[in-house]
This record gives sequence, C-alpha cells and structure tokens, in this order.
Amino acid sequence: MIETNRPAAAPADDEPDLLRDQFRQLLRYRRLIGAGIGIGLLGGVYLGISTADTYVATADVVLRAPTDDPFNPSLAPDKAINIGSERQVALSSSIANEAAKKLGVDASGFAALRSGLQVTNPPQTMVLRFTYTADSPKEAAKRANTMTEAYLLKRQEALDATRDKMVKGYKEQRDPIAKQLDELSKEIARMPAGAGRDAASSSKTDLQSEVGGYNTKITKLEALDMTPGRVTSAATAPTATDGPGILMSLALGAAVGLALGLLAAWVRLVFDPAPRSEGDVARALRAPVLGYLPRDRTGGGPLLAAGEADPRLAEEYRSVAFRLAYDARFADRRRLLVVAPRGSSETAAAVAVNLAASFAETGKDVLLIEADLRTPVLASQLPTDAGGRPRWSQTSGGSAGGRHSDTEWPDGRQLVVDAGESGSFDLIPGERARNVPRALTSARATRLISEADSPNSTVVVLAPPVLSYADALALVDRVDGVLVVCDPRAVHRTDLSRIRELISGAGGTVLGAVLHAPLPGEKRGKGKGGPAPVGPGAAPGTGAKSGKPVPQPQPIPYEVAEPEQHIPGDGTDTVALRTVRMGRR
Repeated sequence: MIETNRPAAAPADDEPDLLRDQFRQLLRYRRLIGAGIGIGLLGGVYLGISTADTYVATADVVLRAPTDDPFNPSLAPDKAINIGSERQVALSSSIANEAAKKLGVDASGFAALRSGLQVTNPPQTMVLRFTYTADSPKEAAKRANTMTEAYLLKRQEALDATRDKMVKGYKEQRDPIAKQLDELSKEIARMPAGAGRDAASSSKTDLQSEVGGYNTKITKLEALDMTPGRVTSAATAPTATDGPGILMSLALGAAVGLALGLLAAWVRLVFDPAPRSEGDVARALRAPVLGYLPRDRTGGGPLLAAGEADPRLAEEYRSVAFRLAYDARFADRRRLLVVAPRGSSETAAAVAVNLAASFAETGKDVLLIEADLRTPVLASQLPTDAGGRPRWSQTSGGSAGGRHSDTEWPDGRQLVVDAGESGSFDLIPGERARNVPRALTSARATRLISEADSPNSTVVVLAPPVLSYADALALVDRVDGVLVVCDPRAVHRTDLSRIRELISGAGGTVLGAVLHAPLPGEKRGKGKGGPAPVGPGAAPGTGAKSGKPVPQPQPIPYEVAEPEQHIPGDGTDTVALRTVRMGRR
C-alpha cells in the first residue's frame, strides 16, 4: 500500500519570501504612510513657495601661487596653496567688510550680506566658487562679483604684504654687511702690499659674496608674479529662480514623505507584537496556516456554512479538512482539538462544526464533542435531533428515555446534527459541570474520545480558549492534534509561542492554524457595538438586528432531569432554518 498522507510541515524561511511578506505587512499601515506623504507634500509646498523669489548668481575664481616662472611644470599649485584655508578666508568677516564698503551696506545689513554667500571648491581643482543668493537677480550678480573682487583684493594685499616683509628682512640683514664691506674696501686701499693685504682681500671677497646672495634673494622676491588669481566666470544676473518649482517641489516632497512613511511603518512593524501575516503565525506556532476564513459581511456569520449563498466559506472549510486529512499526524489517530488563544471562542466553534460537517461529507463517522463546559451553546444553535446514546452510556437495565443515573458530563446525551448536503454527524453537547477538570479527565470522557479508534471514525473536540482556561491542556494527552483558530490582529506572537510551548509540554502537536478577520463589533473595541450574545435562553427574533438585550446562557440545574422535563437540544427545540447565527461565547 502506498502511503499518501504527508505531514503539512511549516514552510521553511526563504529570504525573498520574508522580504515580500514584510513589504506586504508595511502596506497595512496605510495611515502612517499616508501621514508621511502628507507631511512631505506640505514640505514641498513650503519649499516651492519659499524659493519662488530666490535668485542665485555664481562666480568662479582660479587661485594662483606667486611664482617667478609660471611655465615651470615642477611647481605644484596644490602644494603652495591650502584650498581649505582659502575657502575659510573667503567666508571671513574681513572679506565681507571690504564688500560692504563697496556696496554701501551699513552695519544693520552686514549679517544678511554674509549669510547670502556660499563658497565651495569643486573636487580636484584650485577653483573657488562664489555663490550668492538674493531676492533680486541683479542684486545676486552684483554681490557675487563684489565678493569675488573683495577676496582677490584682500589676497593680493596679503601676498604683497608678505613679500614686502620678506624683502625688508633681507635688506636689514644685507645693509650691515654692505657697510662692513665698504669700510673694508677703504682699509684695503690704504694697506701696503703683503700678507695683511692679502688676508683683508680674502675677507672682502667673502663679504661681497654674502651681500650678493642677499641681493639675489631680494631681486627674486621683487620679480615674483604676485597675481592672486583670476576670475574665470563672472556672475551674471540669473534668468530664473533657484527653486525647483512647485511641481518639482511637490514631487520631491511626496518622495521624501513616502520614504518617511515607510520608515515609520517599518518601525511600527518592528515593535508591533501582533503577527501581521500568515508567515508570522506559522513561525510562532511552527506549524502551517491551513486556511484564512473570508470576511463575513452578513453580521454574525452562519455557524453551519453549508447551503449558504456565498460558497467561499464552505469551500475554505473543505480545504482545511482536506489538508488535515492528508496530514499523517492527524490521519493516524483522527482526533482533533479546536481551540482559540483567548477571549471569544465563537469562531473556533464555527470551525469545529464545519470541519465535522466536512469530514462527514467524505463519508466518515464524525463525533463532535463540545468540551466547553463553561458556556455550552452548540445544542441550541445547531439543527439537531435526539439520537442513540453512546454504547458506554447504555446499561442493561435502563432505557434511553429514562432518568439518567448521573448528571455529571458527559451524561450520555447524544444528538444528531443535520448538516444538509454534507450529511450528518453526532454531537455530544456540553453542559455546565461542578468540577470542569474532573469532568474532562473522567473515564467517560476518555471513552468518548476513544471513538476515533473505530475504523472510519473521526472525533472533533471543541475546548475553551487555551490561554484563558487549562481545559484544553487537560485534553491534549488524549487529543494530541491541536488546531488553533485566531485573529492575527488580536493575538500576540508571544501568545502563539506560549500556546505551542504549552501544547508541546502537554504531549500534543499543533497541526496548524486557521485565521479569520475581526468579528463584527470587535473592530473598534472589545465587543462595542457587536451582536448581542445568544444562548440557550435567547428568545427567537432577538439579536443584533433587533437591538433588544439577549439573556446570557444560564447554568443548567444539577438535579436529575425528569422524563417530562425539557432538556435543551433534545430534538423538540430543533430549529427549522438551517442557517443559525453565531452568538457570543
């Protein structure tokens, strides 16, 4: 026999898939992205308006180092000129003062004169670019040229002052030696020939050489070309404003705003504790997502999806049942525990009921056990009929219609649920018990769950939320296959990880998860404005549409039921309509 059942393992993490999944999650924060785009557009409008009357004029100056041979290739201008220092000099107050004198700017406008100037140095060049921003094109060009002229003038003065200082120093060193040389020459002229005159002549030669050296240096300095630089591009009045224009400003603002919005959405996503995608749920539970229930637009949603006008919900349940049937971990034992993380188990009840109907549609003998003994409502919400009692509950001396020997759950009551075209399945309705853990771990409950050991049988157990009560954990050792039903927006990743740890610690296995959209009335808060709870005591015609309060489920008395006493769900209160709306659990 060929094995066809394969485990539905959790998908492996793929980097491109994770990136695509994260990008899709970012799009969930449309408000943050929209706010970022709005802020960017406002900034673009401000930029377009603020630069609408701004004009920029530019002048370029090439700097030169003093040289006696401008055609000497061995002279490197970048070694003789520190372009960074020259840029700082061009921006200094001394240059602004010189320009202010030429422009006739008083002290009150001096700060504004300096603030409009910007000096930059294009890379790998000896060029200083003077850029001036003003409200008028002519004023921008005039001030840019004036600043350039003031800088060249100041630089010329600084170079001349440096040369003059050096020449003066050489002269001060030469003059005493020249005076000594003159005196020595006169003395030699009076000396007779001989050794003394020869020594004096030698000293004279040395002094003449030293004076000649100083004269050479002075001559070289005086021959230097002290041109500080030349203007290669004079500033002209601009013909258009410097701003990018209102359209370009809006486009730029929208792009920057989009980037800011995506950044804010990413930060929000990083610190968001809720799983925002199927991948997050699968990674937290280490189990696949078996299905995502479509959003119900009718209000409460049908408990039994079979026969509805919109077949999408029923087909999604069939798809989940199909994936479970081909999971070897479920197919080997055919036991399934359906739970919600916390809060309402309304959707979990719908999943359990419809999975039971889907398994029954495949020809299996399905037993649905409502192990929620705190708010049991399935018997009042499903089209049921009284069926035969389980084999273990039938005694040789009793009859099915007689008084029950024990009122503790399970008390032997078994109902048949009509699932329409899907067929029918058995239901063990839940009842309020004095001691819930004892009832769930009793030998009778164990025998009920062991019905799955029969050939072609499947047992589906509905339990309360696993993080609210420990009832589900008490069943995990016997129903080891667990299906988690949750709204990814209403549960935290840590909650899903904790559920997996609790179930694994109790000896069970998470087979997968079924996700659903927020229930009507839960979008704006905890049940505000949602449909009113429906329970065994709810009167027909009351609910969310009527606006009348619906009584909460009342505890069933623990005394022994008389034969003539009405038992909810015994068949006499079978609902005629097949579609029954879900109530709050």
